[in-house]
Amino acid sequence: MIAFELKFILVFIGSFLISVLLTPLVRFLSFKIGAVDYPNGRRINKVPMPSAGGLAIIVAFTVACLIFLPQIIRVKDILGRNYIDFALPVVLSGLVIGLTGLIDDIKELSPKWKLLGELLAACLIYFFTDFHFNEFKLPFGGPFIEFDPILSFILTILWIIGIMNAFNLMDGLDGLAAGVSIISLTTMGIVSYFFLFSSNLFLTMMIFVLVGAILGFLPYNYHPAIIYMGDTGALFIGFMIAVFSLQGLKNSTAVAVVTPMIILGVPITDTVTAIIRRTLSGQKFYEADRMHLHHRLLSLGLTHRGTVLVIYAISFLFSSISLLFNISSRIGGVFLIIALVFGTWLLAELIGILGENRTPILNLFRFIGNSTYRSEVLKKRKHKRKEKETKEKP
Repeated sequence: MIAFELKFILVFIGSFLISVLLTPLVRFLSFKIGAVDYPNGRRINKVPMPSAGGLAIIVAFTVACLIFLPQIIRVKDILGRNYIDFALPVVLSGLVIGLTGLIDDIKELSPKWKLLGELLAACLIYFFTDFHFNEFKLPFGGPFIEFDPILSFILTILWIIGIMNAFNLMDGLDGLAAGVSIISLTTMGIVSYFFLFSSNLFLTMMIFVLVGAILGFLPYNYHPAIIYMGDTGALFIGFMIAVFSLQGLKNSTAVAVVTPMIILGVPITDTVTAIIRRTLSGQKFYEADRMHLHHRLLSLGLTHRGTVLVIYAISFLFSSISLLFNISSRIGGVFLIIALVFGTWLLAELIGILGENRTPILNLFRFIGNSTYRSEVLKKRKHKRKEKETKEKP
């Protein structure tokens, strides 16, 4: 067993080194093929920036999964699967989404064609692997729900595409998506090995191989970046995170259901609040704006690097709570979830990512603790009531 663990550490290092060595070459290639982000009103870069850095991550992950890992894995899992049978469809699906991202980095695909590539990759996962959202246990003593094949297919596709695009939306600052993905995937790997999926060693190893590949890319992408991962990398990593997390959603325990959602707290929260904000403002929910978490932190006066580090800390907090959730009692888990939801909503109001004047919790605190504010609110309510009564009089 010790020999096996040492061999896997070498595979992890191999994935890391391939990414480290390939990234400068990918940077050169990006300029040659036109995968370049040019400065504009929505981008933060002041000079043209190569944007296909995710290629280095994809190659490192693919080589480690299909060449290195088969050399050290000679056993079947408890379901009788060979490693290649388990890993090959996942890697090939990832290559499809990586190619979609690369074409988008070069030619800027229309949303329709981009979605088509995402759907193709997600369908490959559904039809050629057992990563399915086919059953669900409502948390904290709720009933067990088993989905029919059609609903299972729809939910699986929606989960993969939703998480993938949520992660892609977060890729707005140097090193942000890479760092958050390392934190989330490392937590997912720990949970998969020690808590939820200890029988699925294949999954755990693939997760940490991906962590190694991203770690090798991060030094080039951290502020000040010399290369972006682009949609090539962001869609690929988001896709892999979504696929790996499905193993928790398909498990029949409340802990397994909630854990991946907590681990992915940063991209999920940012996306959900964006949808709420845009809907309340009368916008289409998919229209871009500059009110995401990183935009708001920058507007509060944080530096570029400071903003990234704050979001790292938030992601680490989500991950820590997910680990605590796995060792808590049912009551403790309930309190953790309540505290997490309350804290997340309060943070969203404090930062302002819900939009101006959408701070119901802060307003409640002001009403309770500030007599001046309370009297002003009561006066306004009284005035509105009088106006309404005046209008209703014949």
